[in-house]
Amino acid sequence: MTTPCEEMPPKKIPVHLPELVKTAFNRACASGDVNFYPTQVALLTVNSLPFQLRFSPSLANKPRNPLPPPPISAPPAAPAAPAQKKFFNPFESPLKSMLVATTPTHTVVLNKFAIVPEHFILATTEFKPQTHLLEAEDLEAAWGCIEAYHAKEKEGEEGELYVFFNSGPHSGASQPHRHLQLLPVSRMRDGLEAERIEWNVLANSLAEEETRRRLPFQTFTRRIPPPAPFSRGAQLRGIYLELYREACCAGGVEAKEQTEGEAKISYNLALTKRAMVLVPRVAEGGPVFEGAGEEGKKTVGKVALNGTVLAGTALVKTQEEWDALRKDPGQLGRVLGGIGVPWVEGEGKAQGFGREGGSLL
Repeated sequence: MTTPCEEMPPKKIPVHLPELVKTAFNRACASGDVNFYPTQVALLTVNSLPFQLRFSPSLANKPRNPLPPPPISAPPAAPAAPAQKKFFNPFESPLKSMLVATTPTHTVVLNKFAIVPEHFILATTEFKPQTHLLEAEDLEAAWGCIEAYHAKEKEGEEGELYVFFNSGPHSGASQPHRHLQLLPVSRMRDGLEAERIEWNVLANSLAEEETRRRLPFQTFTRRIPPPAPFSRGAQLRGIYLELYREACCAGGVEAKEQTEGEAKISYNLALTKRAMVLVPRVAEGGPVFEGAGEEGKKTVGKVALNGTVLAGTALVKTQEEWDALRKDPGQLGRVLGGIGVPWVEGEGKAQGFGREGGSLL
């Protein structure tokens, strides 16, 4: 007979997940276990698309992952192979105050370094590589989170959830343990109260060809269909693999038969109730210059972009970057133009990942 502590976790994401996240976030902030970084926000326009630009000077002092001290031992007789760095894994044994919910396959934890309130993470219970293709159970769990938030709409509250995944060296990924990140859209709007009508999650509109073409990089998108008679996770994974293969093809990378293992490209994935979007990445970001343009100008910083770019947001950490981008929003457009696979006019050809491009599917 099992005790309550030995009981198996529930098989699915709890339906009251939004309340659990909110309560855990408030408690963890009060105890200091979560570092919340307030931001200033401005709304910039890139090719008629509204982008949030957020500024958090405190984030520049965000601590790095601590590394264990080197062992004390006698010098080896022969040169030893260089030791691999061991990264701190925040998902291996999360603090109780950071833990929101568990299932047999995934753990829901708070993001320790949050610029959006109630930012939380869906991590695999067992270690799985961030650079490997997502599995059906990853997408099933993410969809369970989305449904739990959308249930709030029945109570008259905004219940949209934005899910994103960073994979590969150019994607903004920072942890090798597989995890998806989740942001309540109502909290992404904090500070934009006067402009709420003007900004919406970009991913939801990328199913429209006209909107996709306004971005200076290619994205691959599907609308979310009605639930299939089989597993929702399997249905979503089928869509995900289609998008992944199209993205690979756009860069001249062959992936027609791949269904598992290491991804062949860096990419970001976005998932909402309405759409799934995948963007192949060739760079994490780009420099910011003082004043307009770049010729003869001083470099004042860099914009690094992760999967929130598909929501229509960007983050800077210094006053110089903040001032330069607000003064010349075209610089954000230039940075965006360097992070993905550019559009090439004529016959649906893509430029590729620095090589001759392949045709789009």
